[in-house]
Amino acid sequence: MRGDSALIAERTNTSAARQGGDAAGASMVFVMRLVLALTAILTLFVAPGDLGNRHGQLSVLNAIIFGGYLLHSLTLLLAARRHRNPFWHGKAVYWIDLGWYALMVYCTGGGNSFFFPFFFFVILTASFQWGFDEGARITLGATVALTLATWLANSSINHGHLLLRTAFVLALGYMIAYWGGMGVAQRRRLRLLRDVSQLSNPRFGVEQSIATMLQQTRDFYHASNCLLLMRDGSDELWQLHSSGAPGGRASLSRLPEGAAAPLLVFAPQALVQYAAALHARLPGTRESRIRTPDDTRWRLLPPDTVEQLIDLLDASSFVSAPLPLRKGEGRIYVVSQTHRFNRADAVFLQQLAAQVFPVIENIVLLDRLASDAAFRERQKIARDLHDTTIQPYIGLRHGIAAVRQSLQSEHPVAAELDKLLDMTTEVIGDMRQFARNVRQGAAQTDAELMVALRRQAQQVQEFYDIQITIQAEDGLTISDRLAAEVFQIVNEGMHNIRKHTRARTGSISLSNADGQLRIHIENENPDGPTAPFLPGSLAERTAALGGTIEIDCETPGVTAVRIAIPV
Repeated sequence: MRGDSALIAERTNTSAARQGGDAAGASMVFVMRLVLALTAILTLFVAPGDLGNRHGQLSVLNAIIFGGYLLHSLTLLLAARRHRNPFWHGKAVYWIDLGWYALMVYCTGGGNSFFFPFFFFVILTASFQWGFDEGARITLGATVALTLATWLANSSINHGHLLLRTAFVLALGYMIAYWGGMGVAQRRRLRLLRDVSQLSNPRFGVEQSIATMLQQTRDFYHASNCLLLMRDGSDELWQLHSSGAPGGRASLSRLPEGAAAPLLVFAPQALVQYAAALHARLPGTRESRIRTPDDTRWRLLPPDTVEQLIDLLDASSFVSAPLPLRKGEGRIYVVSQTHRFNRADAVFLQQLAAQVFPVIENIVLLDRLASDAAFRERQKIARDLHDTTIQPYIGLRHGIAAVRQSLQSEHPVAAELDKLLDMTTEVIGDMRQFARNVRQGAAQTDAELMVALRRQAQQVQEFYDIQITIQAEDGLTISDRLAAEVFQIVNEGMHNIRKHTRARTGSISLSNADGQLRIHIENENPDGPTAPFLPGSLAERTAALGGTIEIDCETPGVTAVRIAIPV
């Protein structure tokens, strides 16, 4: 299995390569726009009489429009090359191009203009970059622009000629938009299939992997929710995963057979697509289809079959596919209140499930093997802790107690020995509790993690007079395995503040952002800016989790350590 850092590097390189390919294509569009502008203005000088100009002379209006478009194209190309970002303009530049082409047609004879094919350039580029919707809008805009330019340029219109040209632009533009939309959709689908096949680190558990997959699927379909219902055996409860919880977080609940029944009304291997009618007066636009492996085509689904399910999901459209599990059964739903799904969306959902769930089942297997190995390792560590660490501390406490009993209460060292006795007693209690948790494998929830960290900070304040505040954002989610690593990282950060600085205050914050757990460790710096450094233990632990670490020594008065761990 590849390491975490190698996997992250591969994702970064792949993303960079994809962006580089898109940038190269967009740069080509900028160059072709300039070539068209140069060709158009040269045509005015080579054959002005064939372009509707009186007496075969170049008019001032033609010179202004064609010269302006040349300047516009050159400016876009230079700006793109200078800023190294061909997409800074957004979609507006294509509508600006449409306006330029309408002016060209208007000033060169209207319906007889040689420049109406320029409309296909903007239709083609918009369709293959932004998809069918934008391509269709540009096509309609080009048809309207060609019609208006023809009517305004010539009062005696050849209606047959105009009809043929507008029909040609409309029909061919629609075909270009359709093929361009298919290309954009296929690229998005391939990107999603690649992303879900490279799920979260198995160290973080199967639930995190499922949550990531559901969130990616929901975003891909522009859906309001994505539901996953599954179980390992017929005698177990159903697990319902949902990505539509408040705040965009995934949720997990366990359901008995009766509660899960409304989501299981279809045949186990059936593929389902439903879309409500566009309007109450248009009942014929309602779509409700089902297909099983034995069917050669989609069949109509009776309306009463989905009525209860529609109310339960609060959806105007949904698609559902079975889960291809080797052990167990389940079904996935993609639900939307606004978007209208079609049968192709349902087929792709089935393909997506076939791609991702073998990976998830492998993670489950790895998780089970890791848990068994961790259980045996915990037993060994607990024994070692008791024999090699706790027992010496107990002996140390007995020795300190013996020395304390030999001294009078008024002795100047007595108070310090009492404090040392309290410290050793508390440390022994913490270590026994830690050994007990290690032996039993107790899961450490987010609340327990914060309690443990704040207890450590309190001990640092009591023993060393250093006040460290611990903060976590609302809704912070950390798996039990990652929580153990986070505890060690934060504890090491507090140890570094105590050992390597003269700071009396510090702060530690934890948050989730952009799919990463961010740990911010900061302390005051009374001695002024420090030389650049790298805390070795923190760097090693962070690298083992596939994360990154940054040190800020330049901010006046503070030193900060920023750690980001992918989850």
